[in-house]
Amino acid sequence: MRIKEPKTSALIFSSGKIVCTGAKSIRKVREAINEIVKNIEKIKIKIKVKPQIKVQNMVASGSIGMDLNLNKLAMELENTEYEPEQFPGLVYKLPNTRATFLLFSNGKIVCTGTRSEDKLHEAVRKLVKNLKDLGVKKR
Repeated sequence: MRIKEPKTSALIFSSGKIVCTGAKSIRKVREAINEIVKNIEKIKIKIKVKPQIKVQNMVASGSIGMDLNLNKLAMELENTEYEPEQFPGLVYKLPNTRATFLLFSNGKIVCTGTRSEDKLHEAVRKLVKNLKDLGVKKR
């Protein structure tokens, strides 16, 4: 099911579980779930329990303000995958965390795998520390 406002998509399973993607905040997830419940009730299906929301994965993007030599990083960082002929970003699995990063040469990053903003910020701090330890400097 797709919801226009907030702009989200949901998979609805016969078990009663719903996977909602695309929301920009927990508040927007709640709004989307409420809209989904209303739509399901329109087709005469009763919802007897209040939905419980659990964040399974967050995706964030931004810039760390560093120019990155991805070839060098692929050689010096562990837990990386880099195939520039296939995709222009380096995949870096941050050790001892759930966080996985896409790193681009212009300093843009995408982080996935964390379940809270605190864990996300912690992962970005660890990433920047690891890069600085390798001699990468801010612009």
